[in-house]
Amino acid sequence: MSRRTCEFFFGVIAALALGACATVRPPPPPPPPGPADAAQAYLQGWSAGDLTRLRAAVVAPPEDFEAQHARFRDGLRIIASRFELGDVTWQGESAVARFRAYHWLRGLGEWPVEGALRLTRREGRWWVRWTPAVLHPDLQGTERFSRTRAWGARGELLDDSGRSLTHIGDVITIGVNPARVRSRAAVASALEAQLGVAPERMEQVLGPAGAAVTDGFVPVIDVRPERYQLVRPALAPVPGIFFRRKSARLTPAEGFAAHTLGRVGDITAEALAQLGPLYQPGDVVGLSGLERAYERRLAGSPSGDVLVTRAAGDTRVLFHFEGTPGAPLPTTLRPDVQAAAEAALEGVVEPAALVAVDSTTGAIVALVSRPLAQPAHRALTGRYPPGSTFKIVTTEALLAEGLEPRTAVACPPTVTVGGRTFRNFEDEFLGTTSLRLAFAHSCNTAYVALAEQLGQERLAAAARRFGFEVPYRAGLPTPGASFPAPRDVAELASAAIGQGRVLATPLHLASVGAAVAAGQWRAPYLVKEQEPRPREALAPGTAGPLAAMMRAVVTEGTGRALASVPGAGGKTGTAEFGTTPPLPTHAWFVGFHAGLGFAVLVEGGGVGGRVAAPIAARFASAVK
Repeated sequence: MSRRTCEFFFGVIAALALGACATVRPPPPPPPPGPADAAQAYLQGWSAGDLTRLRAAVVAPPEDFEAQHARFRDGLRIIASRFELGDVTWQGESAVARFRAYHWLRGLGEWPVEGALRLTRREGRWWVRWTPAVLHPDLQGTERFSRTRAWGARGELLDDSGRSLTHIGDVITIGVNPARVRSRAAVASALEAQLGVAPERMEQVLGPAGAAVTDGFVPVIDVRPERYQLVRPALAPVPGIFFRRKSARLTPAEGFAAHTLGRVGDITAEALAQLGPLYQPGDVVGLSGLERAYERRLAGSPSGDVLVTRAAGDTRVLFHFEGTPGAPLPTTLRPDVQAAAEAALEGVVEPAALVAVDSTTGAIVALVSRPLAQPAHRALTGRYPPGSTFKIVTTEALLAEGLEPRTAVACPPTVTVGGRTFRNFEDEFLGTTSLRLAFAHSCNTAYVALAEQLGQERLAAAARRFGFEVPYRAGLPTPGASFPAPRDVAELASAAIGQGRVLATPLHLASVGAAVAAGQWRAPYLVKEQEPRPREALAPGTAGPLAAMMRAVVTEGTGRALASVPGAGGKTGTAEFGTTPPLPTHAWFVGFHAGLGFAVLVEGGGVGGRVAAPIAARFASAVK
């Protein structure tokens, strides 16, 4: 090895050795926590509600340290606190850390408080010098915190003319005291027979058999005084059933738009969890319908004061929550049409629905679901096969392709498509007839054969023109209507007559009837401010002939129950459902009259022309 090489080698070794020594040198110790660190740690523990951690950070904490925090928290119903650390100043062994607290008071909102932590350093560590002023600068230890809270006037539900749909009146709450019940079966039977209370509801109220029972009044249902007078003789003798009178929001008549408007009552545990910390037990809130869906708008926000009372008895306001009154909710309901719809369903024992919408705007003017005792708003949320009412859509597609009402079509007893045999209702057949009469008499076999010629794409396009597969918001939850792409020619044939996987709500089918009258489908809506409102134009030149064909249904076809109603048109439907032959059927009627589109459904009711059409006739005759 040359001298130069040797020098280089040993130089590298030396450098590596020095580097190795440098890497093992321990880092300098971190600086001790300062007052800002101690203050931040204290505020974090306070935010977490960790009083043990807080006590450990305080020099000489008072014996009632936890109790003072509890009085502060519980007196104001503080459910959460968060903090922002501000300026920290210190001199020598003392420091002051300023902070802003945000305490969330259950049922009122967030209360901001400017505060300060005073700290001292002992044995190399910073400690909090705690006094009651840490909780609030005005607190010295003998004061007591309290609060007030009040809701303003609740906003009203308004009809299409801006008039109130509700008023304040007396109701009777019918309930039970489980500890006073002698016979669970007798209580459940009486309430079901007199008021339609479902047995499942009574199971919830009374709890499992053999379990510990509650000694106290449990509300079950509210009724008007006139209804109470009718049922009291049967209910009062049953041990365990009790009555209480109170004020409540009432509609024009018992059951009037009940599912739509909804009801107001004491907040439930479920509603409390959903509505959030601005609410508290004991509040009166919307429990269903529009009252529930628009609770925050209708209720506004509560007002209240944070109060401190000194030992001398004087009280002063530390903070004021400025509440807001409830705002009214304008709806599109027409009381006269709503009343006509409810009267038309009077006496119908099967579950049923009737919906009417304004043909030119899509505004929902009447919504009825029955029975009243069931919470399901089937007019909005129930989805059913539309049956032959869907032939309105299929006919529009055929007219758009150049067929005319007088076009000759075949209506045989049966037809087979894709290996599946289709029949007419009650084995009727017309032979060779016109498209107009095939529609008026609801010939399934004619439409099955025509659908195969029409094809999937054209039928799906027509369905979309009537709002199928078009999402929209009506003001209350509703799933609209679906037209899944047929998987084969047999399913296409089923879809053409409203069977298979085609589904629609009564609300949507009312909008279909309106679309024929107006020449354009408009998404139905219940709240006047609801936007946007989708719309689809029908194929050019189809609305007039289609309306005339719907008129033929009621003058000479399956809907003759409406023959005496001037200008009315419609389509009957008998929609099969289930899997066990003979298949049960829903009874439908979809029509238009007096500027309205409407739909009638009787769930499991049988034949549309025999069951739904007479109901439609009663409704249409009452609407001017």
